Amino acid sequence: MKKGLKLTDILVTIVIAVAFGIVYILWGSIYYSVKPFGLHLDQLIYGMWFMAGPVAFLVLRKPGVALLAEIAAASGEFFLGSPWGLTVLLYGVVQGLFAELVFMAFKYKNFNLSVAVLAAIASCLGSVVMDFAYGEIGSLSVWNLLLFLIARFIGSVFFAGVFAYYLVRVLEATGVTNLVRPVSSKDYAELDQK
Repeated sequence: MKKGLKLTDILVTIVIAVAFGIVYILWGSIYYSVKPFGLHLDQLIYGMWFMAGPVAFLVLRKPGVALLAEIAAASGEFFLGSPWGLTVLLYGVVQGLFAELVFMAFKYKNFNLSVAVLAAIASCLGSVVMDFAYGEIGSLSVWNLLLFLIARFIGSVFFAGVFAYYLVRVLEATGVTNLVRPVSSKDYAELDQK
């Protein structure tokens, strides 16, 4: 199986990313409507912003796709008028890179729920690093920071891990992923038996 990205892979990744860029910009309204409730409830839904990478990788199953998807989704969000400005691009790069490192650690051969959850956790960790770098959470008291981190990690596992995995499973059930995935020797063997 060739691991390099073809033009088709890049275009499919961009289409996935554009869809998530639109979702991300709309998600900002939901995020800000939950924020006033306090107790970092907004962090429980923050994981939605990490979904493009895992979904794109689980659909295409090729190296570099998670990073490309997060960067493209962040770019789409930026061009649609993100209230966070250019910082969304930096966050997209870091979150995509951290997810990509997880897929790389598994040699791009595992596509199960555990790997999706680990990629979500890695993306979340990347966002936390960026939040510390921008000074957004460094001044929180210990109990408040712990609450913040727990909520964000839970939301990340749910949205970018579990939800992303099952979203791709639903797409697989429709057969649409077969149009973009490389054919394996197992697929050829099944055809020979028919």
